[in-house]
Amino acid sequence: MYQILVAEDDRDTHQVICEFLKEAGRLYCIKGASGAGKSSLLSLPAGLDVPDCGTIFYEGMDLAKMDRDDYRARKIGVIFQNYNLLRNATVAENIMLAVNISGKRIGIDEVRILLSQVGIGPEKAKRKTSRLSGGEQQRVAVARAIAGGAPVLAADEPTGNLDAENETAVMDIFKRLAHDRGKCVIVVTHSQNAASYADEVMLLKNGGFARGIR
Repeated sequence: MYQILVAEDDRDTHQVICEFLKEAGRLYCIKGASGAGKSSLLSLPAGLDVPDCGTIFYEGMDLAKMDRDDYRARKIGVIFQNYNLLRNATVAENIMLAVNISGKRIGIDEVRILLSQVGIGPEKAKRKTSRLSGGEQQRVAVARAIAGGAPVLAADEPTGNLDAENETAVMDIFKRLAHDRGKCVIVVTHSQNAASYADEVMLLKNGGFARGIR
């Protein structure tokens, strides 16, 4: 689905440094030391930034030439370390707004189904997100990311603010979304425990990748 190509000079775009989703339904983890560029790398397939050189291809199309607002609304769900929820809005409002942006509509019953898939009780649908724990907020962020039906999820240090129990719960959710629902899940992490859930781990170091790292 994705290829990240690096041009060594203006004449030769030759090196595939990263290729995601050779097979449907896989969980990828990108590891690396602080400052290695993990989040910057993830921002490229997430459509949040464009490369200074080289090309990002999504399903054979140059992402820089696509409508990236539409791409982010329909093709990819992004999950942030700090949740990026509307704190004065309810859980349901956060999810419904995200779906509205993708051009779809869902009701409260569908919201509650989404919440059940990430381990949040239906009674919390109308609770403001500021009243939720960190682990609950991150699960709501996952529900928001999958609500529009995007085939790809990109998560930037999604367990960085969580304790071990909640980290395990969130990574279990990502694994189910990949294996049971066929999502391409790309997780940036520095956590060895989080990386242990991945089908493939890639180490970002000195601007390059080592694949199959555990």
